[in-house]
Amino acid sequence: MPRTRRLTLLLLALLAAPAWAATYRLDPGHTTPQFALDHLWFFTERGRFTRVEGSLEYDAGQASGRLEVVIDARSLDTDNEERDAILKGPDWFDVERYPSIVFRSQRFLFEQGRLAAIEGSLTMLGVAQPMRLEIARIQCGSTPASAKQTCSAEAHGTLRRSRFGMHSGLPFIGDEVRLRIQARTFPQD
Repeated sequence: MPRTRRLTLLLLALLAAPAWAATYRLDPGHTTPQFALDHLWFFTERGRFTRVEGSLEYDAGQASGRLEVVIDARSLDTDNEERDAILKGPDWFDVERYPSIVFRSQRFLFEQGRLAAIEGSLTMLGVAQPMRLEIARIQCGSTPASAKQTCSAEAHGTLRRSRFGMHSGLPFIGDEVRLRIQARTFPQD
């Protein structure tokens, strides 16, 4: 077998190896919470938050973990400054009074050895509600560039904004908010 093929197979095996128990920090440059909701039943409005921090404890072997994510609500971005100012105001996210949106896990759910969902609590506008994030993909391993253990994941979920007291624009602007989160971690120092 040629040397380059052996090296490629070795790297693939390392990347596919299950994660060992570790504590990670979210990489703010590679973690993006995004949201979408219907507007006037015909359009989809989308946005994201650009500043996020948090930590992940993950042990695939023991089927356990803990996640805390803190989103800076002031970092809301819909690519429209006028709309962003309205959404950051008191009728929507009220970022002056509630500058953070926080998710704290309560339970990691595994199916056939794979992390399938995370159940927890989302606090927004001072109101905590149950939240379930479905894990579309999680991959842990050492990166070829640094040889450090890292995890990346994609998750999605839905919430009803009215349950947090956000009633502005109903029913013309949808109550159901679809979330999509891409995240990457690096080892906790």
